[in-house]
Amino acid sequence: MSKPDWSVDGRDWPNRESSRFGTAGGMRWHVQVAGAGPVLLLLHGAGAATHSWRDLLPLLAQDFTVVAPDLPGHGFTATPAAAGLTMPGMARGIAALLAELGLVPDAIVGHSAGAGIALRMVLDGLVPPVPLVSLNGALLPFPGIAARLFPGIARLLFVNPLVPRILSLQARQPGAVERVIKGTGGTIDARGIALYSRLFARSGHVAGTLGMMANWDLETLRRDLPRYPRTAALTLIAAAGDTAVPPTVSRQVAALIPGADLRLLPGLGHLMHEQDPGELAPLIRAAASGTAASP
Repeated sequence: MSKPDWSVDGRDWPNRESSRFGTAGGMRWHVQVAGAGPVLLLLHGAGAATHSWRDLLPLLAQDFTVVAPDLPGHGFTATPAAAGLTMPGMARGIAALLAELGLVPDAIVGHSAGAGIALRMVLDGLVPPVPLVSLNGALLPFPGIAARLFPGIARLLFVNPLVPRILSLQARQPGAVERVIKGTGGTIDARGIALYSRLFARSGHVAGTLGMMANWDLETLRRDLPRYPRTAALTLIAAAGDTAVPPTVSRQVAALIPGADLRLLPGLGHLMHEQDPGELAPLIRAAASGTAASP
């Protein structure tokens, strides 16, 4: 299957000057490192890559050393075996990458599934109990029967080598990716849509996304949430218009973790950090620094 090619797909990649490649945990990674100051780890969601932080990363790099990897199987990072696409596997992989870089995060930001990986890293002791910011965090199982059916369907699609190729061909149809993004609530700029389209036109990226979805275990994470350390300040930022991970998820997580700070933003959808990075940057900056931000 065809993975994104840095010489072709990465030719004008956002923040390309901050990109570097290296090996950690037995696999090749693409990671962007920019700025100076306390280390801020950014973890994107399923199906995305570092381009998801294209406008937010430069804003945060004014105050932090920002570290933003492509998750395993995503973007320009290699695809590991199935165990490396689980939540604990990805958490361990990112910990290995940080060790290779010689960096320890002072705070972590995770979007959607990336927030789940971030919490897993703290819960498993892979990083210190640092401040953590969840952006529309996908942290609880799907409701009802979907909790049992969804991973199984994704697994069936993942093991069929034809499916990623078919889906990547469909993604090349005009407007296909834009319709999917609009379906999550809100819109993003044309550049963002073009970059998502570029990734999903590559069957290797599609396969990595399906593999992540097929191996995702949110039930175990839900059971572990009550033991999340109180010393790790948790800020849950949810968008009122998110139709992919509704804000009720963040509300329920806030009820499970004493001391969690919940913030609801009107007028934004699932990709709120891409829609309005200017609004998100000060909220993230304050939460990551342990200071109060205006509501």
